[in-house]
Amino acid sequence: MSSTDDLIPLLKKLRLSGVLQSLELRTRQAVDDDLAHVEFLYRLLSDEVERRDAKQLEMRLRRASFEGVRSIEDFDFLFNPKVPKTKIIDLATCAFVERRENVLLVGRTGVGKSHIAQALGHRACRAGFHVLYVSAHDMLTQLRAARADATLDRKMLRFTTPDLLIVDDLGLRPLTHDEPIDLYEIIRQRYERGSTILTSNRAVEEWPPLFGDLLLASAAMDRLLHHAHVIEMDGDTFRNPPPAKRARAGNGRAAAAG
Repeated sequence: MSSTDDLIPLLKKLRLSGVLQSLELRTRQAVDDDLAHVEFLYRLLSDEVERRDAKQLEMRLRRASFEGVRSIEDFDFLFNPKVPKTKIIDLATCAFVERRENVLLVGRTGVGKSHIAQALGHRACRAGFHVLYVSAHDMLTQLRAARADATLDRKMLRFTTPDLLIVDDLGLRPLTHDEPIDLYEIIRQRYERGSTILTSNRAVEEWPPLFGDLLLASAAMDRLLHHAHVIEMDGDTFRNPPPAKRARAGNGRAAAAG
């Protein structure tokens, strides 16, 4: 039996079977470069750490349920110079997630709110945070269905436990039935426990009427705005730009705008 064959059951027992992927390469390198045993072991284990980190990142990105790959680097800030680039770059450090602060992205349709929200989410995933992206309509629909089959508490955990929850297109339609209460509960349970990014075509001042009750709206907005970065995104739409900007909008970046 070869020495590698002897290692296989031990590596599996230690849950290090991934080491086998680079063992032969690193062994050859150790011989060719006359590496010390400690250096050989360091490189071999570094490969395993990188593999595990990549696997965990892939899992976080998959569980985040993004619509696609979005990045700050791909966003065309020159298209709409009024978009506060400095503030967005600062948010991209993800320090706001560490501090459990909120981000409210408001502005007309098509200026890139969804792109920025998801790009920040991608950054958070790469920083090791658990992220979930969902449209406001889908989130409230899921909660309504859970309320009907008595699984509301379990479903609520899906939206209250992530380090960063991204809710897209809040206020696109009026909230009905128990939706204002469900939205309030998510805001209440996440307050100072996790970060939330909300995007909306409505100005923040227009959000209270969505709750249909002054006291409920006051309690929700007070918590939401306490630790919040309000980013107003003004400018032309990527989807239907004026003629002078049409060529720039056609560079492919506009596909991710929201």
